[in-house]
Amino acid sequence: MSSHDHTEVVVVGGGFAGVGCVKRLAEEDGVHVTLIDRNNYHQFQPLLYQVASSQLAPGDVAFSLRALFHDMPNVDVKLAEVASIDAATRAVTATDGEVWTADALVIAAGSQPNFFKTPGAREHAFPLYSLDDATRLRSRIISAFEDADRDHARIDQGALNFVVVGGGPTGVEMAGALADMIHDTMAVQYHDLAVESAQVHLVDHGPSLLAPFSEDAHDYVAKVLHRKGVRLHMGVAVTEVAAGHVALGDGARISTRCVVWGGGIKGPAVLDQSSLPLGRGGRVTVQPDLTVDGASGVYAIGDIANVPGADGEALPQLGSVALQTGQWAADNVLAELAGKPPKPFHYKDKGIMAMIGRGSAIAEVGPHRHELHGFFAFSAWLGVHSMLMSGVRNRIDAFVNWGWDYFSSSRGPQVLDRSDVAQIDWGEDPVAADDAAVAPAAHA
Repeated sequence: MSSHDHTEVVVVGGGFAGVGCVKRLAEEDGVHVTLIDRNNYHQFQPLLYQVASSQLAPGDVAFSLRALFHDMPNVDVKLAEVASIDAATRAVTATDGEVWTADALVIAAGSQPNFFKTPGAREHAFPLYSLDDATRLRSRIISAFEDADRDHARIDQGALNFVVVGGGPTGVEMAGALADMIHDTMAVQYHDLAVESAQVHLVDHGPSLLAPFSEDAHDYVAKVLHRKGVRLHMGVAVTEVAAGHVALGDGARISTRCVVWGGGIKGPAVLDQSSLPLGRGGRVTVQPDLTVDGASGVYAIGDIANVPGADGEALPQLGSVALQTGQWAADNVLAELAGKPPKPFHYKDKGIMAMIGRGSAIAEVGPHRHELHGFFAFSAWLGVHSMLMSGVRNRIDAFVNWGWDYFSSSRGPQVLDRSDVAQIDWGEDPVAADDAAVAPAAHA
């Protein structure tokens, strides 16, 4: 497969899939791996909402890729933005023109927010898919509090209305964390603001939150959020996101300066400059063994790929799917080197789970989807996420300590460190105060 004395493997993307793949490949003599990422860190995506809600510092969820592989001499980390991928020649070109070619190419470049052509969403909503997204959103939230504290008239302009779009794990976890944050923050740090003047709205076009979960779970999640004061707008679409308001399909308008977008993801922009076969969500269509049809030695894994599950349906975009596809692709690359056929991927389902603010969690685990709520669900959540993390960090005690603290503790200090992106232009999209009146929310 290789003309030189070792096999060259290029891995694009340092998320769960890419890191899982590189770690497995690095164990093998005679293989040299080049890992390319636009950031020099791996981000622990399931906890980005914790950074956005000031529960964790950015350093708690980001790990240096170089430090991760420092004791693996056959791994090189390259900081570069990939501009294009040529599957036929297994060549990866960076925006500065540098090209890497490989005997095997593993594409694990993640995804980007899918705004579904919603007018204004790309310009005005805050997605939550990267560490940069999380710190931008955190500063916008704190700015809203600061501006309302200085001028209470801003409250009528929606300063303390927070709208979360999407009822999947990102949306539910963010809405719960925001509700907790409002309660903690306003009671302790903004004495002049009444807690009831702040409102979290969660909007989803589907009939239920956390759709893949059971009916009981849908009810439980709705009850928990309701108890936290979150207003649910179910079965209704967001028709516009403007600088100062959100318009809903049922005619309601919500004045807001902070819209969190958890409304779905799609394949990243780099795929526009590739000849790879794309399917649902603009993701790469892969064979059961994670290879790309018609492109020898090319694999696509993690969020960038539609990975077929046992039933033929694409597996969900989850950290555990990404990590397992990374390890499996590495094994298949090594099998091909040894002249053996690659094996079809089998996903070991660890279950699905979500945190719903402090003290509440839901999990469905095991082959029969045994349902856990509250403390037991939280323990399962910690267990699965520590597994993901153990590939990243030698010691997971810090993570577990965070977990137990989170069940009981108060919030850390809130620092407005991204004032450039956080500044709110109150002159943009000025809305009449009575526009803040919202159609009654349908509570599940």
